[in-house]
Amino acid sequence: MNFAIIGAGAWGTAVAIHLTRLNHTVTLVPRRFEQALALASTRANTDYLPGIALPPSLQLGHELTPVLMEADVILLACPSQALRETCERVRQNLGLATQLKLVVSLVKGLELGSHLRPSEVIAAVLPQVAVGVLSGPTNAAEVARGRPAAMVLAAAQTDAILAEVQAALSGPTLRVYTSDDVAGVEFGGCLKNIYAIAAGCCDGLKLGDNAKAALLTRALAEMVRVGVALGAKAETFYGLGGFGDLVATCTGAWSRNRTFGQHLGEGAKAADLLAGSKAVVEGYRTTESFYGLCQERGIDAPILAETYRILYAGKPPAEALQALMSRELRRE
Repeated sequence: MNFAIIGAGAWGTAVAIHLTRLNHTVTLVPRRFEQALALASTRANTDYLPGIALPPSLQLGHELTPVLMEADVILLACPSQALRETCERVRQNLGLATQLKLVVSLVKGLELGSHLRPSEVIAAVLPQVAVGVLSGPTNAAEVARGRPAAMVLAAAQTDAILAEVQAALSGPTLRVYTSDDVAGVEFGGCLKNIYAIAAGCCDGLKLGDNAKAALLTRALAEMVRVGVALGAKAETFYGLGGFGDLVATCTGAWSRNRTFGQHLGEGAKAADLLAGSKAVVEGYRTTESFYGLCQERGIDAPILAETYRILYAGKPPAEALQALMSRELRRE
């Protein structure tokens, strides 16, 4: 199968390496021409996935028209706030893409202002194409190195095309399941980044294992409550796209969102951390978007709300913890 991966951050690069290892035809398309040149000359993504060589057969592109012309599947691996602009670029170069079967989002975050999920943004800009979402507990470096992992591929129609792409993505080191709950898989992928920031704050404050276990348990309950209120299925959040991704992102030393939260717990300022980071901390803007959405819909999400206050109102993490611990007592 012919895959075009648009976005050469850590995750886009890791998926490209994985698919190349499965003997698919894969073209990785960085956003910037300078990055494409650097990847081609060094055969490594030293900025986002250092220490892992790009396979010789992995193709690198920059002009979208020739890349999309032969693509069976497009994978979008850009930051959430750049998704609409990326889709516009795809739309302008899609005229000769006669083989295209599916556009798959690897994006985790709501669009600011509109609160649209990634698949909704894609559908708005590219209404003529089928859209899927790939998510789950996957560290980019581990996937690139061929360590075992599992993910979920969601689409509104679980038809033959979805099964074909599921089989193409799967291999000895990656098992892909399918789902028809696109909203649930996307909400899980968004919300876990918010809770990973909160979990990182626990680490930075050195609160211990008890506190972190309690936080993750209540975060899962909150994730289900928020997701169901927004139209998702409760059971989705107990799967790979919910609980699985939550555990990995809240506990992994590699997690950008968890590490960001840890530095906040240790006393750093969000603006300083963001200014010094090459990689996008998706949970930062996602917290802002989800907080606004929950306020609009009247959804009770105390952990999310306190994380928002840490990030956008300068509330010290220790005070946010105290606010959560002093809430009214209730049944679980």
